[in-house]
Amino acid sequence: MEIIIEVEGKGKARARLDGRNQETATRFFKTLPIKGKANIWLDEVYFIIPLELEYENQYSNANKGDISYWPPGAAFCIFYGESQPASPVNHIGKVTENLELFTEVEKEDKIIITPV
Repeated sequence: MEIIIEVEGKGKARARLDGRNQETATRFFKTLPIKGKANIWLDEVYFIIPLELEYENQYSNANKGDISYWPPGAAFCIFYGESQPASPVNHIGKVTENLELFTEVEKEDKIIITPV
């Protein structure tokens, strides 16, 4: 399952959903397209999405490029640098192209996620 993450007016990145949290990734994919307004926390872009799920296989660390779902806040998260999650997340995939786009994201930028 591949997705496009567009930051309106700034560019697009590509990502692949993986099997670390298959149920979470599948349910997320079925809700696409999703739109939201960016929030920034350290080297992470995140925004609330219309999907409420519990923890599946939670991780308290992240690697550069991880995309994740954060159950306590129903948020989609993109880890583009070295920062770590504030609390555990369900990793659902990896950015495969144009990760550097997220260094340009500002609070309230419109983000659109669509299936490839």
